[in-house]
Parts: sequence; structure tokens; C-alpha cells
Amino acid sequence: QVQLVESGGGLVQAGGSLRLSCAVSGRTSSTYTMGWFRQAPGKAREFVAGIKWSGGTTYYADSVKGRFTVSRDNAKNTAYLQMNDLKPEDTAVYYCAARVGSRIVVLTTAYTYWGLGTQVTVSS
Repeated sequence: QVQLVESGGGLVQAGGSLRLSCAVSGRTSSTYTMGWFRQAPGKAREFVAGIKWSGGTTYYADSVKGRFTVSRDNAKNTAYLQMNDLKPEDTAVYYCAARVGSRIVVLTTAYTYWGLGTQVTVSS
């Protein structure tokens, strides 16, 4: 079993930055892939970014490419999502998720473990 806990959300003005953290505990493995997702009110949960725990390969949704950076610290068992140049349309609850496997997958159904989410609100 794997537990994920997100932190770092908050209220920020457009153009500002936030860094989300995802603390990973439990039965972790280097074969895991981490994903960041978000869900805005009335919308489906969507893929934002992913990273392979081993090797650090990353992949981004087009909507955040060039503004968001996903990373991980193996020693701290923590994944991060650095979000720069935030826009009002980035407002959502952000979730981290983990799946067993070495492929970064954009489908929510591919991920087994989920955090409870952290709210990010970007004001205009």
C-alpha cells in the first residue's frame, strides 16, 4: 500500500508561482511512475504532468508545458510540481497519483494510488 499526501496549494495572483509537494510513504518502489492531475469545478480530472521515479523522465500536458516543472527527490520520497506564470484557468484541486510501471500514462484509470488533493486558486 502506498500513501500520498499533497501540500503547497493556496491562493495566488495571476503570474505568480506555487510549488506543490507530494509525500510518498508505504510500500514504495523505484518502478513507480508519479502523475499530477487537476480537477476544476464541473470538469473532469485531467493529466498535468508525470515523472518516472527511476531515471526522472518527465511528460507534460500541452496546457502547462513551459510553465510547470515536475521533479522528485528520491532521498525524501517526495515529488514536486513547480508552477510558474499561473493563470486563472489553472485553478483546480491538484492531485498526485502513483502507478506501478515505467510508463507515464495520462489516463486517471491507470493510477492505483491517489492523494486527497490540494486546492490551487489563481486570481485575475
